[in-house]
Amino acid sequence: MMQKEGARLRQEEYVTAEEYLAFDKSSEIRNEYVAGEIVAMTGASREHNLISHNVSRELGVQLRGKPSETYSNDMRVETKASDYYYPDTVIVCGKPEIIKRDGVDTLLNPTVVIEVLSKGTEAKDRGDKFFGYRTIQSLKDYLLISQEKMRVEHYTRQPNDEWILHRDVTETEGKIIIESIGCELKLSDIYERVEFLPPSQLRSVKSEEGPDEA
Repeated sequence: MMQKEGARLRQEEYVTAEEYLAFDKSSEIRNEYVAGEIVAMTGASREHNLISHNVSRELGVQLRGKPSETYSNDMRVETKASDYYYPDTVIVCGKPEIIKRDGVDTLLNPTVVIEVLSKGTEAKDRGDKFFGYRTIQSLKDYLLISQEKMRVEHYTRQPNDEWILHRDVTETEGKIIIESIGCELKLSDIYERVEFLPPSQLRSVKSEEGPDEA
């Protein structure tokens, strides 16, 4: 039996991947699945939406006419452990390996995954999600983009299969070069129209809003 607690669905018993897939198909919102737990995805902030749109727009323009595809928000990705995530942006080069389960597409071979961090999901994006994404052999690049300050972290897979922090960019004139897809992202483009709160106001907003799952 599943109980709804805040933005998270708690299970009294372990939920199988098959049960999750059936639940996600019938749900009005997107849900991720990690180690037998279903996690509901809630609405994102204005800043989150702006950044996601800016990134998808810039990559879409650069990849036009190339054998690559860019998906935003609604493309489900499966890891080797049969966990399921919905990245903010995912790019696949070459022929997409898609499995249609209960009418919902699931991508198996992403090349680049990009997550926009929020205070409620940052620990997961850096921890369980990153660990799960690393099990996908096709994945070459993982980008973490802050929505609270100008900062983009670019992690890359090495020839020995290890992952390193390739670049950590914080300046307006800085850029991230994603060699696996032949693209670059300027921070000025990523953060177009995004306004950051002063640190004092940001702390106040955090204390008032509490946890966030965006």
